[in-house]
Amino acid sequence: MTARRVVAFGGGHGLSASLRALRHCAPELDLDITAVVTVGDDGGSSGRLRAERGGLPPGDLRQALVALAGDHPATRRSAGLFQHRFAAVPVGVPETGATDPDRDGAAPRGTDGASAGTDGLTGHAVGNLVLCGLMELLGDPVAALEHAGAMLGAVGRVLPMSRQPVGIEARVRGADPAAPDEVRTVSGQHQVAVTTGRVESLRLTPSAPPACAEAIEAIRAADWLIFGPGSWYTSVLPHLLVPQLADAIVSTSARRLVTLNLAAEKETLGLSVADHLAALHWYLPELKVDLVLADAKAVGDPEPVERAAESLGARLVLAPVAVVDGTPRHDPAALGAALVPVLGADR
Repeated sequence: MTARRVVAFGGGHGLSASLRALRHCAPELDLDITAVVTVGDDGGSSGRLRAERGGLPPGDLRQALVALAGDHPATRRSAGLFQHRFAAVPVGVPETGATDPDRDGAAPRGTDGASAGTDGLTGHAVGNLVLCGLMELLGDPVAALEHAGAMLGAVGRVLPMSRQPVGIEARVRGADPAAPDEVRTVSGQHQVAVTTGRVESLRLTPSAPPACAEAIEAIRAADWLIFGPGSWYTSVLPHLLVPQLADAIVSTSARRLVTLNLAAEKETLGLSVADHLAALHWYLPELKVDLVLADAKAVGDPEPVERAAESLGARLVLAPVAVVDGTPRHDPAALGAALVPVLGADR
């Protein structure tokens, strides 16, 4: 059977969930997986390294690599090392280390209520430092990611959407709670992600960053393109704002799948599930989608979502893809099971 080439777009935890789900599908469908990752992060460890050293923010790239890491005990240990985050050193207490794989902007913390001292390593994930070092050593982020992928036995490839970092700016209504009708510019991925106002428009700086050539090649050769889940304004939509990527996305013969989120985030408060799909059309009117995958409980009344999907040319597929504890997180195994019949279907 010929391998099915899948390109997944996003960043952070949403893309990580998608990649873990694709890994569940990979043995059955013989998938060739490529992740194309946003490069706008300016918060936490990634933001510090970007500001101090230049180059691409490594955190979202690191999470994608770890999601694709191989199953050999040595590579799993390496993946754990990549996720290990240096904690603050409690004053007068020797450092014992701590791991917090879920937060790239983890705040310095001590133990047992002890006051915490900080140093240059506090808050950094080891994998962020490794990627930063590899990018400086090799002089090319794609070569650095290939080397890191080999270190982790990655089952797939991770690429940046651009070889240069980008800024994210949004026009936000009500960013200041004291002025709910005022529209102001909010700058930086982190600030957009945590805004309490309503995002009315989004743009990148520079407005037309050069796309990663290898990402364009992967899109053109793909059988499937997958968008979401993830932070809509800061992880999913930025790909559509890179002109060369957008051109490749609309011109490829690949089929396109959108995986919807399970709950609104701060940046998308006030947006309905259907509005998320409308935003794709707003930022890339030429985009046509084949399938929209969503969790029935998260969707509620499916009719508005079905209409929004049809406006993109898509069919809505409902499946139980959330974790069973009720939190708004995708279960990679359940999401993978839902993707098998979709990605495995012939045209």
